[in-house]
Amino acid sequence: MKILNIPATIEFNKTLLKKIKIPQKFQVVTTIQYLKQVKKYFPEAKQILGCSKLKKANTYLYIGTGKFHPLRLTRYAKNIYILNPETKQFYKLPQNEVTNYKKQLKGKLIKYHSANNYGIIVSIKPGQYNLNKAIKLKSKLKKPSYIFITDNVETNELENFQNIDCWINTACPRIDYKNIISLEDLPLKIWYQ
Repeated sequence: MKILNIPATIEFNKTLLKKIKIPQKFQVVTTIQYLKQVKKYFPEAKQILGCSKLKKANTYLYIGTGKFHPLRLTRYAKNIYILNPETKQFYKLPQNEVTNYKKQLKGKLIKYHSANNYGIIVSIKPGQYNLNKAIKLKSKLKKPSYIFITDNVETNELENFQNIDCWINTACPRIDYKNIISLEDLPLKIWYQ
């Protein structure tokens, strides 16, 4: 299948910058749609993807839409502020949402630790293909594990494999489901066993 990539940018209204009120130094992250515009005002801004790894910071300003990226940023910072160009809102990520997100992650870690076997998901999509990581992970796991390679990860299709207790996602962490934990959310010690 041929892939056609068409760059898409969204106009960013600079008057929104007046809404930013952050009492400490912060790092700016944004999605590709806003990156070019945001870099005019914050040259050090970084593009964030679902699979991005960032350095720890005390505070991040996320310029974009949705909650996926800001919630993932809680892995790297205590304070996450959001400037949403579509709704024109500026706010701090509510603590109850952070707490709920961390509870969900904790539940997935408990499921991971109590599983009798694992399904390791590998996507063949460019930028998400991590077969080598999946093979390394499989060799480190002390319980039966199986690698599943796919183009599109359809969570409802995973239900066909009822013998799999826990799915480990090596592709984009945006792929989320009750029995799926992202590779980057696994305990680091697994890589050093």
